[in-house]
Amino acid sequence: MVHLLSIISLGVAATAVLGAPAPAPTAAADFAKRATTCTFSGSNGASSASKSKTACSMAVPSGVTLDLTGLNQGTTVIFEGETTFGYEEWSGPLVSISGTDITVTGASGSYLNGNGADYWDGLGSNGGKTKPKFFYAHNMISSSITGIYIQNSPVQVFSIDDSTDLTLTDITIDDSDGDTGALGANTDGFDIGDSTGITITGANVYNQDDCVAVNSGTTITFTSGVCSGGHGLSIGSVGGRTDNTVNGVTFSSSEIKDSQNGVRIKTISGDTGTVNDVTYKDITLSGITDYGIVVRQDTSWCFSTATQGVKKGATRKYDGTSGVPTNGIPITNFVLDNVQGTVDSTGTNVYILCGSGSCSDWTWTDVSVTGGKTSTGCTNVPSAASCSD
Repeated sequence: MVHLLSIISLGVAATAVLGAPAPAPTAAADFAKRATTCTFSGSNGASSASKSKTACSMAVPSGVTLDLTGLNQGTTVIFEGETTFGYEEWSGPLVSISGTDITVTGASGSYLNGNGADYWDGLGSNGGKTKPKFFYAHNMISSSITGIYIQNSPVQVFSIDDSTDLTLTDITIDDSDGDTGALGANTDGFDIGDSTGITITGANVYNQDDCVAVNSGTTITFTSGVCSGGHGLSIGSVGGRTDNTVNGVTFSSSEIKDSQNGVRIKTISGDTGTVNDVTYKDITLSGITDYGIVVRQDTSWCFSTATQGVKKGATRKYDGTSGVPTNGIPITNFVLDNVQGTVDSTGTNVYILCGSGSCSDWTWTDVSVTGGKTSTGCTNVPSAASCSD
């Protein structure tokens, strides 16, 4: 077995060059299990990394997290070459990073390969094989993740939780191989909870579930992105968690194509919380199969300890809908500004199912979603909105 690289000291900050991973200070035992074809260490480490980066690769053994939690403040992590992960049925994550003032980058041509096809069975996190989540960005403070390319994730990709002032730039998630054959499912691009000041710019997401799902948090921005093949740009489901507050979310200058939904907000029936100040601006839709715009307050959850999920203290098995909206999670100050596009003829342009008095202060301007059916089942629609757009 080849030794793992050591952290290379570059001035004030420590830099870890990955094709092999940077060892976390508290995870020496974990790293002892790992093998790599590249070793960069000592005084010549930086020059060796530069010369060898095109051939560098890293194989993380099965059932092992690439554990980069608790990094020293100011650490930079650079992924080089291909990083692969051995097959095992487990919940993951495959990668976990935390710390303050952390910089994570992907060198040109590098990618993280989750070998999703070995797991995909069309059931995602709702049954079948137990599939590992991919990338935990938990407790990242004043940090950045740039240029990371994720290929074939087993199930959900980025879990962003308990983080503040985190920017993610030019991220690619390519699970398009899961569109046919052994199908991928629940391959969410970015799941965000309990976080403040999250900015995602220039993401390209090809998957089979939410491109982005904001479950709780404040001051969150997704801009200049492309979402394809999934469930669209979503708020929620909101409810069923310790934190059920969403406030100050902007989706802008983005394209949603060949997806089930475009714009989506869903809240848990019978629960309490808040969805406020959510804006979708300059959004283009095309090839939407189910709903161009959908807001519904009748989502229900079934829980099982046998499957993975997102609710703290329980496990989500699937989302369902009751058809009966409740008003415990009001949706206020919901802005649509220049949302344009088309829905397949079998889909529905706009569907709104609100509880009594729980959807208010909406502003819709220059909204045109056509091609699909006009819903006759909308309930408690605010005056600024329309199910006939």
